[in-house]
Amino acid sequence: MTDAARAELEAAGWSIMDDDGFIHLVGPVWHRVVEDTHEFAIHGQDKHRNRRGVVQGGVLMTLADRSCGMTARAISGADALATVQMDTYFVDAARIGELMISRPKALRTTRSLIFMSTEVKVDDRIVATAHGVFKIVRDRTDGGRKAD
Repeated sequence: MTDAARAELEAAGWSIMDDDGFIHLVGPVWHRVVEDTHEFAIHGQDKHRNRRGVVQGGVLMTLADRSCGMTARAISGADALATVQMDTYFVDAARIGELMISRPKALRTTRSLIFMSTEVKVDDRIVATAHGVFKIVRDRTDGGRKAD
């Protein structure tokens, strides 16, 4: 990513989400909130290229999972969530140099599960859709019981 592209994202209200784990290797993942809607993005880089020369599908899946999980966490106020299921459909190829944006939304929440959905887009073009189920992880120190 060029300095100019980074400056353009920052001017549009995007900031990098700090993460020193797996997301650090894939990202950076960008985040902003627009009219109470969480948006997450990854800028396609050479490291995201598959053998066909387009963005590897796993990058799109990672963006969908992380963005849905982070939004579910914000909605629920939970300290931790675990992905129970994630279904991803690849609609079109994302290309190196493109900004892939996910705008997740909650479909339903229960005491222990949050059902999420997102479209990953490049401009107005949908490149993937995803639906996920996230479990609220309870504190494991509640009288010695393990979370289920």
